Amino acid sequence: MRFLAALAVALGLTSALHADEVTTTTLDNGLEVVVIEDHRAPVAVHMLWYRAGSADEPPASSGIAHFLEHLMFKGTETMEPGEFGDIVAAQGGSDNAFTSYDYTAYFQRVAADRLSLMMRLEADRMTNLAVTEEDITTERGVILEERNQRVENSPNALAREQMRAAQYLNHGYGVPIIGWKHEMEQLGMQDALDFYDLYYSPNNAVLVVAGDVEPDEVVALARENYGTIPREPDLPERARPQEPPQSAARRLVFEDPRVSQPYLTRSYLAPERDSGAQDKAAALTYLAELLGGSSFNSTLAVALQFDSQTAVYTSAYYSGRSLDDTTFGLTVVPEPGVTLQEAEDAMDAAIAEFLDTGIDADRLERLRTQLRASQIYARDNVQGLARRYGAALTQGLTVADVQAWPEVLQSVTEEDIMAAAREVLSRDRSVTGWVVPDREVLQ
Repeated sequence: MRFLAALAVALGLTSALHADEVTTTTLDNGLEVVVIEDHRAPVAVHMLWYRAGSADEPPASSGIAHFLEHLMFKGTETMEPGEFGDIVAAQGGSDNAFTSYDYTAYFQRVAADRLSLMMRLEADRMTNLAVTEEDITTERGVILEERNQRVENSPNALAREQMRAAQYLNHGYGVPIIGWKHEMEQLGMQDALDFYDLYYSPNNAVLVVAGDVEPDEVVALARENYGTIPREPDLPERARPQEPPQSAARRLVFEDPRVSQPYLTRSYLAPERDSGAQDKAAALTYLAELLGGSSFNSTLAVALQFDSQTAVYTSAYYSGRSLDDTTFGLTVVPEPGVTLQEAEDAMDAAIAEFLDTGIDADRLERLRTQLRASQIYARDNVQGLARRYGAALTQGLTVADVQAWPEVLQSVTEEDIMAAAREVLSRDRSVTGWVVPDREVLQ
C-alpha cells in the first residue's frame, strides 16, 4: 500500500515538478538575481552566493575561502563584530554561512517584510569588511580548532582526505575545504584581503531570494542595495588546473589505532552535471542507488550482506553537483573474520555480475517512482529550494538545467545506466583505500 500511495502522489503531482516560479535578472554591475516565489508562509530566505570556493584558492593558501567566511562575521566599517548576527536575531531570524569546493554562501531566514534590511546588511559586508590583526589571530585559532575537532579527531575524515588527495593529483578538489593544517597556520591578513577584494564582487555573485516575495519588489530592492557596488574589473576567468588522464589504479592503506572497524572504500573519477547535458549524471544517480542505495535490495547489499554474508554494511554514492569532474564511490565494511581482500574481491565480483546481467526492469521502475517523489517532496522546503538554485548557478548550471533535472531523471533508460557504469567503473580511474587500526589485520 505504501508503494501505491507513493505512486499516486508521484503521478498525481507530476506538474509540481515544473511549478517553481522563478524569475531571473542581472543588474548592471553583474550581480545575478534569482527570485523563487513560495507564498505559503510570510517567510523569506535571502542567500548570497559567491563563485569562489576552496578549489579557487591560490597555491599555498589552502583554507583561505573558509577562513574568510569566518572573518565576514567580524564586522564592517559600519558594524561592530557580531552586530550582523545580533540584528538578524533581533528580527526573529537566523543566519549562517558555508563554504564548499565551488562556492561560499551566506544566508538569512526572516519574516518577508525584513528582506530589505537583510539586503542592506549583506551588501554592506560585500564591500566594507573591516578586520584587525586581532581578528585574524582569533579566527585562525578558531578554524584550526575546527580542523582538530572535525578532521584530526576523526580517522574517517583523515582517511577521506587521503583518498581525495590520491584521486585528484592536479585539481583543487584534492585539497580539503578547511585546508591543510600547515598552510592554515600561516594564513594572514593579506591572504584574506586579497581573496576578498578579488572574489567578493557583484559580478562574481548570485543573489537568491525565496519565499513570500514579489519578483519586481525583490529586483528593486536588489538594485537599491547592491546595484551601486562597482563590479570587479580584474575578475579572472574561472579556469582551474584539470586532472591528467588517469591510466592506472591507485591504492592506499590508512592506518589509525582509533579505527574501530576496518573497511574498504573506492572512488572513481566521474563526470558532473553539465549545463544542457545532464543525462550521464542522471544515469549515474540511478547507478549509485542500484548498486548501494538500499540496505535491503541494492546489488552490493544482496550479494555481500545477505547472500555471502561477507559484509555488515555496503553503500554507493554519487553527486553530480560539481563544477568539474566529481567522484563515484563505494564502501564495504566486512563481517568479522572476513579480510579486506576477501571483501574487495566480493565487491568486484558483484560489480562484474551487475555489468553482465543488467538491471531488473521492475526494480528500475520502482526507483524511478521514488526519485520522482523525492523531487516533489524537496519542493516543500523554501530554504532547500534557494540552496538548490544557488548551488547550481555557482557550479556551471542554469535555472533551466535545475528545472529540467526531474524530467532528465525520468527519461533515463537501462541502456543509459549500463553505458555509464561501463564508462565510470574502470579500475584505471579508481582509488581504493583500506582503512585499518593497524597493519596486523592485513596479514
